[in-house]
Amino acid sequence: MSLNRLLTMAVLAGFAAAGCDDAAKRTVRVRPPAENPVPDLPSGPLPLTRQGEQSALLLPTRPSVDILIEQVQAALASGEQNYQAGHLDAARRDFDRALDGLLMSGYDLRSDPRLEDLFDHAVDTVNAQEIAAFREGDGFTEQRSEPAPIDEISDLTFPVDPNLKVRVEGELRDLAHDLPLTLTDPVLSYLNFFQTPRGRAIVASGLRRAGRYREMIARVLSEEGLPQDLIYVAQAESAFQPAALSRAGARGVWQFMSYSGRNYGLGRTWWLDDRQDVEKSTRAAARYLRDLYQIFGDWYLAMAAYNSGPAGVARAIERTGYADFWELHKRNALPRETRNYVPIILALTIIAKDPARYGIEFEPDAPVRADRVKPGHAIDLRLVAETIDESVDKVKALNPQLLRMVTPNNSEYELLLPEGSSERFFAEIAAIPPEKWVLWRRHRVEEGETLSGIAHKFRVEPRAIAEANGLDPRAELREGDKLIIPANKPADTGAGRLVRYRVRRGDTLASVAGQFNVTPSDLRQWNSLHSNGLPRGMTLKVYPGGRPSPVATSLRSKTSRGKAAPEKSPSKPSSSSGGTVPHTVKQGESLWSIAQAYRTTVEALRSANRSLDSRPLQVGDMVLVPQPR
Repeated sequence: MSLNRLLTMAVLAGFAAAGCDDAAKRTVRVRPPAENPVPDLPSGPLPLTRQGEQSALLLPTRPSVDILIEQVQAALASGEQNYQAGHLDAARRDFDRALDGLLMSGYDLRSDPRLEDLFDHAVDTVNAQEIAAFREGDGFTEQRSEPAPIDEISDLTFPVDPNLKVRVEGELRDLAHDLPLTLTDPVLSYLNFFQTPRGRAIVASGLRRAGRYREMIARVLSEEGLPQDLIYVAQAESAFQPAALSRAGARGVWQFMSYSGRNYGLGRTWWLDDRQDVEKSTRAAARYLRDLYQIFGDWYLAMAAYNSGPAGVARAIERTGYADFWELHKRNALPRETRNYVPIILALTIIAKDPARYGIEFEPDAPVRADRVKPGHAIDLRLVAETIDESVDKVKALNPQLLRMVTPNNSEYELLLPEGSSERFFAEIAAIPPEKWVLWRRHRVEEGETLSGIAHKFRVEPRAIAEANGLDPRAELREGDKLIIPANKPADTGAGRLVRYRVRRGDTLASVAGQFNVTPSDLRQWNSLHSNGLPRGMTLKVYPGGRPSPVATSLRSKTSRGKAAPEKSPSKPSSSSGGTVPHTVKQGESLWSIAQAYRTTVEALRSANRSLDSRPLQVGDMVLVPQPR
């Protein structure tokens, strides 16, 4: 019997055995389904060769590109099944395997329509829905909140140390303060608590973070004509955590509820929450406290009203006839949380005047120093950090009001950058077209890195990076060089991803559209609305920032009928009858970015513009872009 026949029989026997095993597994499979096995993809072009000669045993019976396509399709299908079954880690491995198989195959993916479609579909699949979240972090996933300390301590009761009162009374005579510091049993009770290990930790962490904002808060309180000791309202409310969230839904350093925040100019949209903007919320809190003081004429009553609302305090005064906080406290005329609220602030104020005396040690954080810039366009914070060589965490910490990793698409929006970095930011960001600021990235070359390795990391083709940076694909990279990384799709942000919004009291079509940076007509179209009315409780479909251009969601729909028609850029002129359209080159554009915008290729652009063979592309050039026939 021939060697080839023996091999064929062995392979068939292996398939039969595998089929039996699979059948056995199917009879006992339980839900959720197990991870889907996927054959390993080839690591280079097939057929495999050795010293230029084909090996008879490894030579496939079909073209190697067909085998590559089949195995990539299998990996994508397995990934989709694992994703639907909730096996996210397995899905990630499948999608990585599919993309790696294409990017490392050695084929020019844009030279074969089938490979081009397959690569585009792979990228679309990886970027679909929440898949982006477990790959590199979803730029549109809302940031996590921190528990508000006031929730932990407002219901506590603690014994009063009789010796403590005598000691503290003596100390108060030497303390400078601009709020009245009345030493009652409730205040002494919290002074006792704040000297326990847990109490000391709460105070120390707040006083440490206060170093970041103390100068700014002092300035705002002074500008608004308020006592400086009101800073300890923020110490009690949030321990100076901008992302603090209470059980009741109050947010930020000053713990504003949404309705009271709106009354003092603190808005909230899909992109940001002004309650977490430390300076804006400090200004709002100062004005709110000043208004409350003008109503009640007493700082203790003003602070109580800040906690529970002015109406509740006013009713307690009317019901008892006493406009005195301690009388209202004694008569239980206020909610328990409010009765404890003022004593907590007074105890924290006393301790903060001389923390060491109460056994509290801390090193204050450095004051926040920042440059304010107006990018003029939505931008991903990761790109911001990469342009100025800073950590993303530092950029996020300077901008806690941003609920997501992307700034609003508002020309007046101010972004805070580390002090002294604004000029560098504008100089480097100019190399990337503004419409790519939520898609593209920057990368500093490290020792030993190669173009193919960087391309693999960012899931793009080496040629795309080379063209975006004007590099020879074969050139060696220099350590420290900054590269533009052109993204294939908006993988890092999920831009335009469908969300559902439930209409609340007071919402209008215009106000909801403003929250998500879309137009009222967009909302009407997406929800088949025939009027501007929005019934309370209605659920709206919204695509923040605008609905993305339609892309193929099924490989079958792209390949079963041959090559799919190119997608048209909605912002570029096009023609179905061939010919060319002119394009004026702008700052930061390259042949590659222009080709991407018009859904054509660099080769087609060069063919239509022979003058580019002898010189590089320049700003102001008129480029003729060939259109499909």
